[in-house]
Amino acid sequence: MDNAVKWGILGPGKISDTFAGELRFAPEARIVAVGSRSLKRAEAFAAKHGIERAYGSYAELARDPEVDIVYIGTPHPMHKEDALSCLRAGKAVLCEKAITMNAAELQEMIDVARANGVFLMEAMWTRYLPAIAKVREWLASGVIGDIGLVDLRFGNMSAWDPSSRLFDPALGGGTLLDVGVYCVSFASMVLGREPDTIQSLVKIGTTGVDEVFTALFGYDNGQMASIMAGHRLKSKHEAVILGSEGEIRIPDFWRAKSATLTLHGRCVENFVDTLELRGSLHEANEAMRCVKAGKMESDIMPLAESLAIMRTMDRLRADWGLQYPSDALAGGIRAD
Repeated sequence: MDNAVKWGILGPGKISDTFAGELRFAPEARIVAVGSRSLKRAEAFAAKHGIERAYGSYAELARDPEVDIVYIGTPHPMHKEDALSCLRAGKAVLCEKAITMNAAELQEMIDVARANGVFLMEAMWTRYLPAIAKVREWLASGVIGDIGLVDLRFGNMSAWDPSSRLFDPALGGGTLLDVGVYCVSFASMVLGREPDTIQSLVKIGTTGVDEVFTALFGYDNGQMASIMAGHRLKSKHEAVILGSEGEIRIPDFWRAKSATLTLHGRCVENFVDTLELRGSLHEANEAMRCVKAGKMESDIMPLAESLAIMRTMDRLRADWGLQYPSDALAGGIRAD
């Protein structure tokens, strides 16, 4: 294990627990430290996952000389400052999606990462799944012809709890940063650019967060993407890519285990991922591959695309008149 990539976990929450649990299946990875604002929570997390060192502050984790890369699993509004402290300490960073609250925050992170010559990647785990790799392969082959529409549905019925993060705008609650980002990111992956036009409708709940939204993205070449996302309205979690020669259908696209290719009304291939793991291992493997190669970013989830996705989500929020408290610190959000 001398050549192991040594990880630090920043924030011992639920999503970090999942990530750490799956990282044990990567033989070249070793988690050496965890940091929390509560030493007691850090120690409990370390005991559960067999981690050597537990810190009662994020700054101590960032200063740990043995850590090569830090996984950031804190709430959205903390991502920027948590990432900046690690990047300035020379640590590579894998930051949970949505990577920031707005595009301005991400631009600052990118600038600091490049100034310090360190790796930065958004943990949009969908991108690294085997089923999505197969979808990208089909798209690259041009087998479905000219793409006309990407249709995305991701609706959950979350229990009403005004004390929950999901209902708190100060914590980035609401649909867009939680599940809507999967839809916007998927459309970006398939169509390869920001939309030229955006039309949308939103339901803002009593706590001030976006509970349900629909959006139609238009592109100057005639392509379209339609999105329905919500955390107070249940729907299928499905992506459908329609082309002139056929379609690709991905059930539960955000955690895809299968994908179906249909040409001229006939199913020609059904890909099934038989691995019994979530996507955390795949994104970790990509991050480690990049770090070992001395890369500053991933080709699968490049920083320019993460930034374009954040700009698109800023445009949606500008259309809705929805501001997060952190937007003021970034000089507001841009609608262009």
